[in-house]
This record gives sequence, C-alpha cells and structure tokens, in this order.
Amino acid sequence: MRITTWNVNGIRAVTKKNFIENIKSISPDILCLQETKADTKTVLELVKPLDFQYSYANSAVKKGYSGTALLSNLKPLKIDYGIGIEQHDQEGRVITAEYDDFYLVTVYTPNAGQGLKRLAYKEEWNRDFQEYVVNLDRQKPVIICGDLNVAHQPIDLKNDKSNYNKSAGYTQVEIDAMTALLNAGFVDAFRYLYPDKIQYTYWSYRFNARARNTGWRLDYFIVSQRIKDKIKDVITHDDILGSDHCPVSLMIEY
Repeated sequence: MRITTWNVNGIRAVTKKNFIENIKSISPDILCLQETKADTKTVLELVKPLDFQYSYANSAVKKGYSGTALLSNLKPLKIDYGIGIEQHDQEGRVITAEYDDFYLVTVYTPNAGQGLKRLAYKEEWNRDFQEYVVNLDRQKPVIICGDLNVAHQPIDLKNDKSNYNKSAGYTQVEIDAMTALLNAGFVDAFRYLYPDKIQYTYWSYRFNARARNTGWRLDYFIVSQRIKDKIKDVITHDDILGSDHCPVSLMIEY
C-alpha cells in the first residue's frame, strides 16, 4: 500500500501547478493533504479529477486558513474530524480514517508562529494530540502522517544552530513533544529506515532556499512501534513542485 502526504499550501494554488498530474504520477492508494486553505465544498470539487473513490475534507472555521483532506481508494470503516476538543477543532487540522487493520490520522500541527507567539498553545496541542493517538493505538495500530511543524533532530534542518530556540519548529519545547510522542509507542518511519540521511520536505520561498536545498524535514509518517516491520520505504518526492513542501509517500505492507 502507498500512502502519500502533502502540505499543498493552498488547494486552489496547487491545482494550477500540475497537482493532478503529479499525484497521478505517484499513484497513491490514500492521499492526505494539509493546509488546503478552502472550505470543504471547494476542496472536494478541486480534487475530483483525481478519481478517488472516497473523499473527505476538514476545513477551518476561519476562511482561507489551515484545513486537511483525506482521499482514499479503500473504504474506511469510519471517519472522524478533529480530536474531540473544541478549542483545537476549530482549525480543521485532523482527519482520522479507521480501516480494518489500522487507523490513519492526517494532521496539520499548529505552527508556533512568528516570535513563537503560539508556542504555549502548541505545547498544549501536542499533549492533547498525543493522548488522542495513544488512545487509538490501544485499539489497533496507528499511522500518523502530515506536516508536524517540527524538525526533530539537528539532521532535520540545514541550519540547526542558528535556528535552535529562535525559530518556530525548532525549539526545545517542540523537540521534546516529538520525542514524547515517539516514546509513547511510535516510530518515525523515515528515520527508522534512514537514520543518517539528510532529507528535507520544506523550503522557504525566500532566499532561493529550494535551489540551495536550505530546508527542513517537517512532514512525517509516524507509525505504531508494533508495525514498524511492515514499513517498506519512505519516498520523498522532492522533485515535485507546486508548494513550499513536497509530497512524501509511505510504502507499507497492508
């Protein structure tokens, strides 16, 4: 099975940049999108040409902000939106699909913001999200995918020293939250297979960052520890343009 995740930084914008052709070239069984920045009706209309059998979107109350989508050729047993906490569920950040043998959770984790003004909120979000996925994991294995807005280790960003505790996505608070999630029974699928590989999934639009490969690894597949042996590969499609993030695919034995 191939599951692909992509922070598209606006579904309207990316569909004007070979989005349909790019996704069809990857040919995922399940596609998860983050930062769709559109209402549910618009998202579902724009992804129709991909011809997935089942399509779901979770949009923020605030227009043109955040949002996620999950498109699947496998029929889910159940779909849930959000994590069941009202203050967190206003921004359309989570969709959970239950399948026979696993849960798939696509997530767009809040950014700590300029000046780290949302760092305290993000710390609370991370604790609540971890509790949510741990509860799921008690029932059946979980695959988490999406933009987690954190570089977990120095290898996961180009300029680690100059960004540490200064830039959103690389503060000790955020690093510790990712460590806590992994310690709660999960595995970073990419690092499990490629412990020493430098690979980024996000590049700022500024300073010619993508051409210079001055990037961050912010997009992850996190899977329950007990199914790590089912991981076959994690492919970073860094040749695909259209967003400041690139798609990432998990190949897993299901």
